[in-house]
Amino acid sequence: MQFKIIDQKRTWDGYCKIDVYRLQHDRFDGSQSNILEREILERGHAVAVLPYDPVRDEVVLIEQFRPGTISVQAGNPDMPVWLTEIVAGIIEDGETAEDVARRETNEEAGCTIIGTPELISHYYVTPGCSSETVTLYYGQVDTTNVGGLHGVADEGEDIRVFTVSAEECFAMLQNGQLCNAMTTIAVQWLMLNRDRLRQNSGA
Repeated sequence: MQFKIIDQKRTWDGYCKIDVYRLQHDRFDGSQSNILEREILERGHAVAVLPYDPVRDEVVLIEQFRPGTISVQAGNPDMPVWLTEIVAGIIEDGETAEDVARRETNEEAGCTIIGTPELISHYYVTPGCSSETVTLYYGQVDTTNVGGLHGVADEGEDIRVFTVSAEECFAMLQNGQLCNAMTTIAVQWLMLNRDRLRQNSGA
């Protein structure tokens, strides 16, 4: 299957960038598609981390305001504007995904990844309209003194950090408190891998 870019132009060049493509692609019946015009959001690529202490069996979660939720809540008041999430950040020039995992775990949650983070998944977020991908890791941490308010002031971050037991975290997923994709994927992965992680830690 092939595709052809006929034209590409940048129509917005702020923190988020928007490119407009005119393109054609092969169809499954062997024909060519019509010429399509598609707007693509270019915002870089993200790294997310599930900070988990397998010895204490605790998950580190963060809560923060997310402006992308505003229009959603206007039509669906049950959807929150302050989201409970895992640690995440954008890859900057010169950084590896693992660099970002370590930096963001420290900046957003005030804790340090022990050893090498384990890759959970690398996936598209919303490929119908954005190029963004997420590299998702598990990072082992010590939750003994984790909590409080964190974030980078110059970036306007206001992040509440707290810990919950793995069982509490699973319940939060099941009752709808965790309503963003990266957190959902990470917690479902933990459900499948928790016993292995605890056994490997000697818990």
